[in-house]
Amino acid sequence: MLTMDSKTQNCAAQYLPLAPVSPNQALLPLTAQVNNLDYLAIGGCDVKTLVERFGSPLYILDEATLRTACRVYRDSFAQYYPGESLVIYASKAWSCLAICSIVASEGLGFDVVSGGEIYTTLTALEQGRGSGDFSQKIYFHGNNKAKEELKLAVENAITIIVDNWLELETLVEMAAEESKPIGIMLRLTPGIECHTHEYIRTGHLDSKFGFDPNQLDSLFSYISKQEKLHCVGLHAHIGSQIFEQQPHQDLAHVLVGWLKKATEIYGLPIQELNIGGGLGISYTEQDDPPSIEAWVKGVATAVVAACKENNLSLPKLIAEPGRSLIGTACVTAYTIGSRKVVPGIRTYIAVDGGMSDNPRPITYQSLYRAVVGNRMSAPLTEKVTVAGKHCESGDILIPDALLSETKAGDILVVMGTGAYNYSMASNYNRIGRPAAVLVNEGEANLILMRENYSDLIRQDRLPERLL
Repeated sequence: MLTMDSKTQNCAAQYLPLAPVSPNQALLPLTAQVNNLDYLAIGGCDVKTLVERFGSPLYILDEATLRTACRVYRDSFAQYYPGESLVIYASKAWSCLAICSIVASEGLGFDVVSGGEIYTTLTALEQGRGSGDFSQKIYFHGNNKAKEELKLAVENAITIIVDNWLELETLVEMAAEESKPIGIMLRLTPGIECHTHEYIRTGHLDSKFGFDPNQLDSLFSYISKQEKLHCVGLHAHIGSQIFEQQPHQDLAHVLVGWLKKATEIYGLPIQELNIGGGLGISYTEQDDPPSIEAWVKGVATAVVAACKENNLSLPKLIAEPGRSLIGTACVTAYTIGSRKVVPGIRTYIAVDGGMSDNPRPITYQSLYRAVVGNRMSAPLTEKVTVAGKHCESGDILIPDALLSETKAGDILVVMGTGAYNYSMASNYNRIGRPAAVLVNEGEANLILMRENYSDLIRQDRLPERLL
Protein backbone atom coordinates (compact mmCIF):
# COMPACT_ATOMS: atom_id res chain seq x y z
CA MET A 1 0.00 0.00 0.00
CA LEU A 2 2.70 2.46 0.93
CA THR A 3 5.19 3.10 -1.82
CA MET A 4 8.69 4.26 -0.92
CA ASP A 5 12.13 4.22 -2.47
CA SER A 6 15.55 3.94 -0.86
CA LYS A 7 15.84 7.71 -0.56
CA THR A 8 12.76 8.04 1.62
CA GLN A 9 12.84 4.95 3.84
CA ASN A 10 14.53 6.79 6.68
CA CYS A 11 12.44 9.95 6.73
CA ALA A 12 8.85 11.03 7.17
CA ALA A 13 8.35 11.32 3.40
CA GLN A 14 7.87 7.53 3.36
CA TYR A 15 4.25 8.15 4.30
CA LEU A 16 3.45 10.10 1.13
CA PRO A 17 1.00 8.40 -1.27
CA LEU A 18 3.53 8.13 -4.09
CA ALA A 19 1.52 5.66 -6.22
CA PRO A 20 -2.17 5.58 -7.15
CA VAL A 21 -4.00 4.22 -4.14
CA SER A 22 -7.56 3.96 -2.88
CA PRO A 23 -8.24 6.90 -0.52
CA ASN A 24 -8.96 4.56 2.40
CA GLN A 25 -5.58 2.85 1.96
CA ALA A 26 -3.41 5.98 2.09
CA LEU A 27 -1.96 7.21 5.37
CA LEU A 28 -1.75 10.85 4.33
CA PRO A 29 -4.28 12.68 2.14
CA LEU A 30 -3.85 12.07 -1.58
CA THR A 31 -2.48 15.58 -2.24
CA ALA A 32 0.25 15.35 0.41
CA GLN A 33 3.67 16.56 -0.77
CA VAL A 34 6.91 17.92 0.65
CA ASN A 35 7.65 21.47 -0.52
CA ASN A 36 11.04 23.05 -1.14
CA LEU A 37 11.24 24.19 2.50
CA ASP A 38 10.91 20.56 3.62
CA TYR A 39 7.42 21.22 4.99
CA LEU A 40 4.50 18.86 4.59
CA ALA A 41 1.91 20.41 2.28
CA ILE A 42 -1.68 19.23 1.85
CA GLY A 43 -4.01 20.60 -0.79
CA GLY A 44 -1.20 22.94 -1.83
CA CYS A 45 -0.97 24.49 1.67
CA ASP A 46 1.97 23.79 3.97
CA VAL A 47 1.16 22.86 7.53
CA LYS A 48 3.56 25.33 9.10
CA THR A 49 1.87 28.29 7.42
CA LEU A 50 -1.57 26.90 8.25
CA VAL A 51 -0.68 26.67 11.95
CA GLU A 52 0.77 30.18 11.92
CA ARG A 53 -2.45 31.46 10.35
CA PHE A 54 -5.12 29.43 12.12
CA GLY A 55 -3.38 28.21 15.30
CA SER A 56 -3.09 24.70 16.71
CA PRO A 57 -4.33 22.11 17.25
CA LEU A 58 -5.78 22.33 13.76
CA TYR A 59 -7.80 19.85 11.73
CA ILE A 60 -6.70 20.07 8.09
CA LEU A 61 -9.21 18.53 5.67
CA ASP A 62 -8.19 17.82 2.08
CA GLU A 63 -11.13 18.44 -0.23
CA ALA A 64 -9.63 16.45 -3.10
CA THR A 65 -9.28 13.28 -1.02
CA LEU A 66 -12.85 13.52 0.26
CA ARG A 67 -14.24 14.10 -3.22
CA THR A 68 -12.16 11.27 -4.65
CA ALA A 69 -13.48 8.84 -2.06
CA CYS A 70 -17.07 9.91 -2.81
CA ARG A 71 -16.54 9.42 -6.53
CA VAL A 72 -14.85 6.03 -6.18
CA TYR A 73 -17.76 4.73 -4.12
CA ARG A 74 -20.36 6.22 -6.46
CA ASP A 75 -18.67 5.10 -9.67
CA SER A 76 -17.83 1.61 -8.36
CA PHE A 77 -21.48 0.91 -7.58
CA ALA A 78 -22.44 2.17 -11.03
CA GLN A 79 -19.85 -0.17 -12.55
CA TYR A 80 -20.47 -3.34 -10.55
CA TYR A 81 -24.16 -3.23 -9.61
CA PRO A 82 -26.61 -3.44 -12.53
CA GLY A 83 -29.52 -2.16 -10.46
CA GLU A 84 -30.15 1.20 -8.82
CA SER A 85 -27.75 2.18 -6.04
CA LEU A 86 -27.14 4.99 -3.59
CA VAL A 87 -24.16 5.80 -1.38
CA ILE A 88 -25.07 7.67 1.80
CA TYR A 89 -22.47 9.30 4.04
CA ALA A 90 -22.52 8.10 7.65
CA SER A 91 -22.29 11.64 8.96
CA LYS A 92 -21.67 10.59 12.56
CA ALA A 93 -18.03 10.27 11.44
CA TRP A 94 -17.90 14.07 11.09
CA SER A 95 -20.90 16.31 10.54
CA CYS A 96 -20.55 19.97 9.68
CA LEU A 97 -21.95 22.28 7.02
CA ALA A 98 -18.94 22.23 4.70
CA ILE A 99 -18.57 18.44 4.70
CA CYS A 100 -22.27 17.88 4.13
CA SER A 101 -22.23 20.36 1.26
CA ILE A 102 -19.26 18.64 -0.42
CA VAL A 103 -20.79 15.18 -0.03
CA ALA A 104 -24.13 16.35 -1.42
CA SER A 105 -22.46 18.01 -4.40
CA GLU A 106 -20.96 14.60 -5.29
CA GLY A 107 -24.44 13.09 -5.45
CA LEU A 108 -24.32 11.13 -2.21
CA GLY A 109 -27.05 10.96 0.39
CA PHE A 110 -26.84 10.97 4.19
CA ASP A 111 -27.11 8.61 7.12
CA VAL A 112 -28.01 10.69 10.19
CA VAL A 113 -28.35 9.54 13.79
CA SER A 114 -29.76 12.52 15.71
CA GLY A 115 -31.86 15.64 15.43
CA GLY A 116 -28.64 17.63 15.38
CA GLU A 117 -27.30 15.71 12.40
CA ILE A 118 -30.64 16.09 10.62
CA TYR A 119 -30.58 19.86 11.25
CA THR A 120 -26.96 20.19 10.12
CA THR A 121 -27.58 18.20 6.96
CA LEU A 122 -30.75 20.07 6.03
CA THR A 123 -29.08 23.42 6.67
CA ALA A 124 -26.10 22.46 4.50
CA LEU A 125 -28.41 21.32 1.70
CA GLU A 126 -30.36 24.55 1.94
CA GLN A 127 -27.29 26.80 1.93
CA GLY A 128 -24.76 24.88 -0.17
CA ARG A 129 -24.37 23.58 -3.68
CA GLY A 130 -26.25 20.41 -2.79
CA SER A 131 -29.54 22.27 -2.51
CA GLY A 132 -32.71 20.68 -3.79
CA ASP A 133 -35.04 17.90 -2.67
CA PHE A 134 -32.78 15.50 -0.80
CA SER A 135 -35.50 13.97 1.37
CA GLN A 136 -35.23 10.67 -0.51
CA LYS A 137 -31.50 10.58 0.18
CA ILE A 138 -31.59 11.00 3.97
CA TYR A 139 -31.98 8.03 6.31
CA PHE A 140 -32.44 8.40 10.06
CA HIS A 141 -30.77 5.86 12.38
CA GLY A 142 -30.75 5.45 16.15
CA ASN A 143 -31.71 2.99 18.88
CA ASN A 144 -33.54 5.52 21.08
CA LYS A 145 -34.87 8.30 18.90
CA ALA A 146 -36.73 11.04 20.75
CA LYS A 147 -40.26 11.95 19.63
CA GLU A 148 -39.03 15.42 18.72
CA GLU A 149 -36.38 13.86 16.46
CA LEU A 150 -38.90 11.55 14.84
CA LYS A 151 -41.21 14.50 14.26
CA LEU A 152 -38.40 16.44 12.57
CA ALA A 153 -37.70 13.46 10.30
CA VAL A 154 -41.37 13.00 9.41
CA GLU A 155 -41.82 16.71 8.66
CA ASN A 156 -38.94 16.53 6.20
CA ALA A 157 -39.99 13.23 4.58
CA ILE A 158 -36.82 11.50 5.80
CA THR A 159 -36.82 7.70 5.75
CA ILE A 160 -36.70 6.39 9.33
CA ILE A 161 -34.70 3.23 9.97
CA VAL A 162 -36.76 1.62 12.72
CA ASP A 163 -34.67 -0.01 15.42
CA ASN A 164 -37.11 -1.44 18.00
CA TRP A 165 -40.74 -2.07 18.96
CA LEU A 166 -41.19 1.10 20.99
CA GLU A 167 -40.08 3.22 18.07
CA LEU A 168 -42.31 1.28 15.71
CA GLU A 169 -45.36 1.73 17.94
CA THR A 170 -44.56 5.43 18.35
CA LEU A 171 -44.47 5.84 14.58
CA VAL A 172 -47.81 4.08 14.22
CA GLU A 173 -49.30 6.66 16.59
CA MET A 174 -47.65 9.53 14.73
CA ALA A 175 -48.69 8.17 11.35
CA ALA A 176 -52.35 8.32 12.36
CA GLU A 177 -52.05 12.12 12.39
CA GLU A 178 -50.26 12.33 9.03
CA SER A 179 -51.88 12.72 5.63
CA LYS A 180 -49.23 10.58 3.94
CA PRO A 181 -47.69 7.28 5.05
CA ILE A 182 -44.36 7.49 6.88
CA GLY A 183 -41.47 5.87 5.02
CA ILE A 184 -39.49 3.39 7.08
CA MET A 185 -36.78 0.74 6.82
CA LEU A 186 -36.21 -2.02 9.37
CA ARG A 187 -32.87 -2.49 11.09
CA LEU A 188 -32.18 -6.19 11.58
CA THR A 189 -29.42 -7.92 13.53
CA PRO A 190 -27.86 -10.56 11.26
CA GLY A 191 -25.68 -12.31 13.84
CA ILE A 192 -22.54 -11.94 11.75
CA GLU A 193 -19.25 -11.53 13.63
CA CYS A 194 -16.26 -9.65 12.28
CA HIS A 195 -12.83 -8.92 13.70
CA THR A 196 -13.04 -5.41 15.06
CA HIS A 197 -13.09 -3.62 18.40
CA GLU A 198 -15.73 -4.88 20.83
CA TYR A 199 -17.35 -1.43 21.04
CA ILE A 200 -17.80 -1.06 17.29
CA ARG A 201 -19.22 -4.49 16.47
CA THR A 202 -22.92 -3.94 15.81
CA GLY A 203 -24.04 -6.92 13.73
CA HIS A 204 -23.70 -9.73 16.28
CA LEU A 205 -26.72 -10.92 18.21
CA ASP A 206 -25.70 -9.44 21.56
CA SER A 207 -26.12 -5.85 20.38
CA LYS A 208 -28.22 -2.88 21.42
CA PHE A 209 -29.16 -2.30 17.76
CA GLY A 210 -31.98 -3.71 15.68
CA PHE A 211 -34.57 -6.48 15.64
CA ASP A 212 -33.27 -10.01 16.20
CA PRO A 213 -33.93 -12.80 13.66
CA ASN A 214 -36.41 -14.57 15.96
CA GLN A 215 -38.64 -11.47 15.81
CA LEU A 216 -38.93 -11.28 12.04
CA ASP A 217 -42.23 -13.09 11.55
CA SER A 218 -44.05 -11.06 14.20
CA LEU A 219 -42.35 -7.89 12.94
CA PHE A 220 -43.26 -8.42 9.28
CA SER A 221 -46.77 -9.46 10.19
CA TYR A 222 -47.31 -6.37 12.34
CA ILE A 223 -46.03 -3.96 9.70
CA SER A 224 -48.10 -5.58 6.96
CA LYS A 225 -51.19 -4.42 8.86
CA GLN A 226 -50.07 -0.77 9.21
CA GLU A 227 -51.54 1.16 6.31
CA LYS A 228 -49.90 4.44 7.37
CA LEU A 229 -46.37 3.01 7.42
CA HIS A 230 -44.62 2.46 4.09
CA CYS A 231 -41.84 -0.09 4.59
CA VAL A 232 -39.35 0.55 1.78
CA GLY A 233 -36.43 -1.60 2.85
CA LEU A 234 -34.25 -3.66 5.16
CA HIS A 235 -31.02 -2.58 6.80
CA ALA A 236 -28.15 -4.23 8.64
CA HIS A 237 -24.74 -3.03 9.78
CA ILE A 238 -22.11 -5.42 11.10
CA GLY A 239 -19.44 -3.11 12.49
CA SER A 240 -16.71 -0.61 11.79
CA GLN A 241 -13.04 -0.57 10.71
CA ILE A 242 -13.49 -3.94 8.99
CA PHE A 243 -10.76 -5.38 6.75
CA GLU A 244 -12.45 -8.67 5.84
CA GLN A 245 -14.69 -8.81 2.77
CA GLN A 246 -16.46 -12.09 3.50
CA PRO A 247 -18.71 -10.81 6.34
CA HIS A 248 -20.33 -8.20 4.10
CA GLN A 249 -20.80 -10.76 1.33
CA ASP A 250 -22.41 -13.13 3.83
CA LEU A 251 -24.61 -10.25 4.98
CA ALA A 252 -25.83 -9.73 1.42
CA HIS A 253 -27.13 -13.30 1.27
CA VAL A 254 -28.79 -13.02 4.69
CA LEU A 255 -30.56 -9.76 3.78
CA VAL A 256 -31.77 -11.08 0.44
CA GLY A 257 -33.22 -14.13 2.20
CA TRP A 258 -35.11 -11.87 4.58
CA LEU A 259 -36.22 -9.71 1.64
CA LYS A 260 -37.75 -12.78 0.01
CA LYS A 261 -39.67 -13.65 3.17
CA ALA A 262 -40.89 -10.08 3.70
CA THR A 263 -42.17 -9.66 0.16
CA GLU A 264 -43.46 -13.11 -0.75
CA ILE A 265 -44.96 -14.19 2.56
CA TYR A 266 -46.00 -10.88 4.11
CA GLY A 267 -46.47 -8.73 1.01
CA LEU A 268 -44.29 -5.86 2.18
CA PRO A 269 -43.40 -3.41 -0.63
CA ILE A 270 -39.67 -3.61 0.03
CA GLN A 271 -37.51 -2.24 -2.76
CA GLU A 272 -34.29 -1.27 -0.93
CA LEU A 273 -31.49 -3.12 0.83
CA ASN A 274 -29.03 -1.17 2.97
CA ILE A 275 -25.85 -3.19 3.45
CA GLY A 276 -24.45 -0.75 6.04
CA GLY A 277 -20.84 0.40 5.98
CA GLY A 278 -17.77 -0.38 8.02
CA LEU A 279 -14.93 -0.60 5.49
CA GLY A 280 -11.68 0.15 7.31
CA ILE A 281 -8.85 2.57 6.60
CA SER A 282 -5.10 2.55 7.08
CA TYR A 283 -4.11 4.15 10.37
CA THR A 284 -0.67 2.52 10.28
CA GLU A 285 1.44 0.89 7.59
CA GLN A 286 0.50 -2.52 9.04
CA ASP A 287 -3.19 -1.96 8.22
CA ASP A 288 -4.32 -3.59 5.01
CA PRO A 289 -7.96 -2.80 4.20
CA PRO A 290 -9.40 -3.72 0.81
CA SER A 291 -9.79 -0.85 -1.61
CA ILE A 292 -13.13 0.90 -1.92
CA GLU A 293 -13.58 -0.53 -5.40
CA ALA A 294 -12.82 -4.10 -4.26
CA TRP A 295 -15.25 -3.79 -1.35
CA VAL A 296 -18.03 -2.47 -3.58
CA LYS A 297 -17.42 -5.17 -6.18
CA GLY A 298 -17.63 -7.89 -3.54
CA VAL A 299 -20.86 -6.56 -2.03
CA ALA A 300 -22.52 -5.89 -5.39
CA THR A 301 -21.60 -9.31 -6.76
CA ALA A 302 -22.94 -11.02 -3.64
CA VAL A 303 -26.29 -9.19 -3.82
CA VAL A 304 -26.69 -9.99 -7.51
CA ALA A 305 -25.90 -13.67 -6.89
CA ALA A 306 -28.27 -13.90 -3.93
CA CYS A 307 -31.12 -12.30 -5.87
CA LYS A 308 -30.55 -14.69 -8.77
CA GLU A 309 -30.61 -17.68 -6.41
CA ASN A 310 -33.88 -16.47 -4.90
CA ASN A 311 -35.44 -15.45 -8.22
CA LEU A 312 -35.83 -11.83 -7.05
CA SER A 313 -35.51 -8.57 -8.94
CA LEU A 314 -32.55 -6.45 -7.92
CA PRO A 315 -33.42 -4.04 -5.11
CA LYS A 316 -32.05 -0.55 -4.78
CA LEU A 317 -28.71 -1.16 -3.07
CA ILE A 318 -27.60 1.32 -0.41
CA ALA A 319 -24.28 1.53 1.41
CA GLU A 320 -23.40 3.94 4.21
CA PRO A 321 -19.63 4.49 4.45
CA GLY A 322 -18.32 7.02 6.96
CA ARG A 323 -14.75 6.42 8.08
CA SER A 324 -13.61 5.23 4.63
CA LEU A 325 -14.90 8.47 3.08
CA ILE A 326 -13.53 11.03 5.52
CA GLY A 327 -10.93 9.30 7.71
CA THR A 328 -7.76 9.66 5.65
CA ALA A 329 -8.80 13.01 4.16
CA CYS A 330 -7.86 14.84 7.36
CA VAL A 331 -4.79 15.28 9.55
CA THR A 332 -4.39 17.12 12.84
CA ALA A 333 -1.51 19.53 13.29
CA TYR A 334 -0.21 20.11 16.84
CA THR A 335 2.57 22.24 18.25
CA ILE A 336 5.13 20.30 20.27
CA GLY A 337 5.82 21.63 23.76
CA SER A 338 7.52 20.04 26.75
CA ARG A 339 9.72 16.96 26.91
CA LYS A 340 10.27 14.52 29.75
CA VAL A 341 12.98 11.85 29.71
CA VAL A 342 12.52 8.87 32.02
CA PRO A 343 16.00 7.27 31.87
CA GLY A 344 15.95 3.71 30.63
CA ILE A 345 12.17 3.72 30.17
CA ARG A 346 10.83 6.28 27.70
CA THR A 347 10.82 9.86 26.48
CA TYR A 348 7.61 11.85 26.45
CA ILE A 349 6.90 14.79 24.20
CA ALA A 350 3.74 16.79 24.83
CA VAL A 351 1.51 18.51 22.30
CA ASP A 352 -1.07 21.25 22.72
CA GLY A 353 -4.06 18.94 22.33
CA GLY A 354 -4.88 15.33 23.08
CA MET A 355 -7.89 13.37 24.25
CA SER A 356 -10.28 16.30 23.91
CA ASP A 357 -9.68 16.52 20.15
CA ASN A 358 -8.93 12.80 19.59
CA PRO A 359 -10.54 10.50 22.15
CA ARG A 360 -9.99 7.34 20.11
CA PRO A 361 -6.63 6.29 21.62
CA ILE A 362 -7.94 6.40 25.19
CA THR A 363 -11.32 4.95 24.20
CA TYR A 364 -10.39 2.23 21.70
CA GLN A 365 -6.59 2.00 22.17
CA SER A 366 -6.38 3.17 18.56
CA LEU A 367 -2.97 3.54 16.92
CA TYR A 368 -1.87 6.46 14.75
CA ARG A 369 1.17 7.57 12.79
CA ALA A 370 2.68 11.05 12.93
CA VAL A 371 5.39 13.12 11.25
CA VAL A 372 7.25 16.29 12.11
CA GLY A 373 5.60 18.42 9.48
CA ASN A 374 8.28 21.11 9.33
CA ARG A 375 11.18 18.68 8.82
CA MET A 376 9.96 15.93 6.52
CA SER A 377 13.28 14.70 5.15
CA ALA A 378 15.05 14.45 8.50
CA PRO A 379 16.00 10.88 9.49
CA LEU A 380 13.74 9.08 11.94
CA THR A 381 16.11 8.91 14.89
CA GLU A 382 14.05 8.97 18.08
CA LYS A 383 11.32 6.88 19.63
CA VAL A 384 9.03 8.98 21.80
CA THR A 385 5.62 8.73 23.38
CA VAL A 386 3.35 11.55 22.28
CA ALA A 387 1.33 12.79 25.25
CA GLY A 388 -1.60 15.17 25.33
CA LYS A 389 -1.87 18.16 27.62
CA HIS A 390 -4.85 16.99 29.63
CA CYS A 391 -4.80 16.20 33.33
CA GLU A 392 -5.15 12.47 32.71
CA SER A 393 -2.40 9.84 32.75
CA GLY A 394 -4.15 7.99 29.94
CA ASP A 395 -3.97 11.00 27.63
CA ILE A 396 -1.46 9.39 25.26
CA LEU A 397 -1.95 9.99 21.56
CA ILE A 398 0.82 7.73 20.22
CA PRO A 399 3.01 5.37 22.26
CA ASP A 400 6.53 4.73 20.93
CA ALA A 401 6.27 6.96 17.88
CA LEU A 402 9.27 6.88 15.54
CA LEU A 403 10.03 10.50 14.63
CA SER A 404 12.83 12.74 13.52
CA GLU A 405 14.50 14.69 16.32
CA THR A 406 11.94 17.05 17.83
CA LYS A 407 12.09 20.32 19.69
CA ALA A 408 9.58 22.70 21.20
CA GLY A 409 7.72 24.62 18.52
CA ASP A 410 7.86 21.86 15.90
CA ILE A 411 4.64 20.91 14.10
CA LEU A 412 3.53 17.34 14.75
CA VAL A 413 1.07 16.07 12.16
CA VAL A 414 -1.07 13.08 13.12
CA MET A 415 -2.60 11.19 10.20
CA GLY A 416 -6.04 9.75 9.60
CA THR A 417 -8.01 12.00 11.95
CA GLY A 418 -11.07 12.73 9.81
CA ALA A 419 -13.37 10.16 11.39
CA TYR A 420 -14.56 10.32 14.99
CA ASN A 421 -12.11 13.01 16.06
CA TYR A 422 -13.96 16.30 15.84
CA SER A 423 -17.29 14.47 16.06
CA MET A 424 -16.28 12.92 19.42
CA ALA A 425 -14.32 15.92 20.68
CA SER A 426 -15.04 17.34 24.12
CA ASN A 427 -14.26 20.29 26.36
CA TYR A 428 -12.50 18.18 28.97
CA ASN A 429 -10.39 20.41 31.24
CA ARG A 430 -12.37 23.30 29.74
CA ILE A 431 -10.30 23.21 26.59
CA GLY A 432 -11.95 24.57 23.46
CA ARG A 433 -12.36 22.38 20.43
CA PRO A 434 -9.89 23.14 17.62
CA ALA A 435 -10.51 24.96 14.39
CA ALA A 436 -10.83 23.07 11.10
CA VAL A 437 -9.74 24.25 7.66
CA LEU A 438 -10.60 22.95 4.21
CA VAL A 439 -7.66 23.00 1.82
CA ASN A 440 -7.79 22.73 -1.95
CA GLU A 441 -5.41 23.85 -4.72
CA GLY A 442 -3.49 26.22 -2.47
CA GLU A 443 -6.56 27.78 -0.83
CA ALA A 444 -7.43 27.32 2.84
CA ASN A 445 -10.89 28.11 4.19
CA LEU A 446 -12.01 28.00 7.79
CA ILE A 447 -14.94 25.58 8.15
CA LEU A 448 -15.06 25.33 11.96
CA MET A 449 -14.02 28.15 14.24
CA ARG A 450 -11.81 27.53 17.23
CA GLU A 451 -13.70 27.66 20.50
CA ASN A 452 -12.51 30.44 22.83
CA TYR A 453 -12.98 30.94 26.56
CA SER A 454 -16.27 32.78 26.14
CA ASP A 455 -17.61 29.86 24.10
CA LEU A 456 -16.86 27.57 27.03
CA ILE A 457 -19.12 29.49 29.42
CA ARG A 458 -21.77 30.49 26.89
CA GLN A 459 -24.23 27.91 28.23
CA ASP A 460 -23.37 28.49 31.90
CA ARG A 461 -25.90 30.12 34.18
CA LEU A 462 -25.48 31.50 37.71
CA PRO A 463 -28.55 31.24 39.99
CA GLU A 464 -29.59 34.62 41.33
CA ARG A 465 -28.78 33.59 44.89
CA LEU A 466 -25.11 33.19 43.87
CA LEU A 467 -24.87 36.67 42.37
